[in-house]
Amino acid sequence: MKIISANLNGIRAAAKKGFFDWMKRQKADVICIQETKAQEDQLADPVFHPKGYHSFFYDAQKKGYSGTAIYTRHEPDRVSFGLGWDHCDTEGRYLQADFGRLSVASLYLPSGSSSEERHANKLDFMRRFAQELRRMRKQNREYIICGDLNIVHKEIDIKNWKSNQKNSGCTPEDHAWLDEVFGPIGFVDAFRVINRKPDQYTWWSNRGQAWANNTGWRIDYQIVTPGLKDRIRKTSIYKNRRFSDHSPLIMEYDYEIR
Repeated sequence: MKIISANLNGIRAAAKKGFFDWMKRQKADVICIQETKAQEDQLADPVFHPKGYHSFFYDAQKKGYSGTAIYTRHEPDRVSFGLGWDHCDTEGRYLQADFGRLSVASLYLPSGSSSEERHANKLDFMRRFAQELRRMRKQNREYIICGDLNIVHKEIDIKNWKSNQKNSGCTPEDHAWLDEVFGPIGFVDAFRVINRKPDQYTWWSNRGQAWANNTGWRIDYQIVTPGLKDRIRKTSIYKNRRFSDHSPLIMEYDYEIR
């Protein structure tokens, strides 16, 4: 089972850069997209509905902002939109598809970098989402939550650790939250199960020469329930072509969608 997570920073812009041609060649089972920055009625072009895929979109109320999507080669048993609170659902930040006992979700966690108010909004989202994760762990299901968390976990996950400690995404509160997610709550950072190397980043600032110098952050994840930990087989971060300021995170699991 091949699953891709990709923040496209605008699905229409990424399409012009060849994302969907690349996506079709990947033959992934599920592709989770964040930051679509489009309303579904703006995606009538067939490029956004590739043959052989079911497509689902969850738009933000604000045009040109946020939004998530899921493409899947398997028809889901159920698709869930949102989590029931305002700054998640009005901004289209959580979309989930269920296949038998497996749930695959696309999550776009707020960045909090634009203002103190937005950082407080992010912390509230994190608190609420931690409760959701605890609820998920009590269910008899496996979960793969794909997405841009806008958080680096450890020093290995960012080029400039010390100088970013006051910046949203790299604050002590951010690190502590992921410590809880991957600790007491019991989810697993799928990428780090099989790749423990440094300099493995998924996002680069557009400022300066961040991409050229690989001055990046690893903020895109697939977080999974413990039952899938031993089924993780391969991972890669696709960097041969750039579709946005993020790179797609590709994971393969020894698991068959039924």
